[in-house]
Amino acid sequence: MKVAIISDVHDNVWNLERVLAAISRDGAQALIMCGDFCAPFTLRQIATSFAGPVHAVFGNNDGDRWLLSRVAAEAGCLALYGDYAELQLDGAKVFVCHYQDVGRHIAASGRFQAVFYGHSHVAELTQGPSLALNPGEVMGRFGKVTYGLYDTAANEGSICEL
Repeated sequence: MKVAIISDVHDNVWNLERVLAAISRDGAQALIMCGDFCAPFTLRQIATSFAGPVHAVFGNNDGDRWLLSRVAAEAGCLALYGDYAELQLDGAKVFVCHYQDVGRHIAASGRFQAVFYGHSHVAELTQGPSLALNPGEVMGRFGKVTYGLYDTAANEGSICEL
């Protein structure tokens, strides 16, 4: 299964539209959001623009958690887990959170095949006991709009730039 990973949209719905189109072209069957969508309308855009299941966690800039949770519940295809998620995706055990320090620590434990996180807005991919992937940012604050792809069967990740 091919899984797309995004983070740190910060309500840049224009870049989000471009990224969602790219991950659809890439053949992603599921989407993981590592937080900081920010407003409920951004979360709604993700839910209505991606055809497969969406798994999301909160970031530090996601303000109205009640309304975000309501949007997720209404979408039907979007699961909003809270501050972290432990998932089984096509047999792969993965961990999702927002903060890179937490993600790196969990990846070093080797308890999961892959760990996804955001927060720093800087894309990174490392292989240790677990694959660790920060998709960077959709926002484009640092000039690069990036996202990640993960192949569950091969346990391989990549960083893609628009």
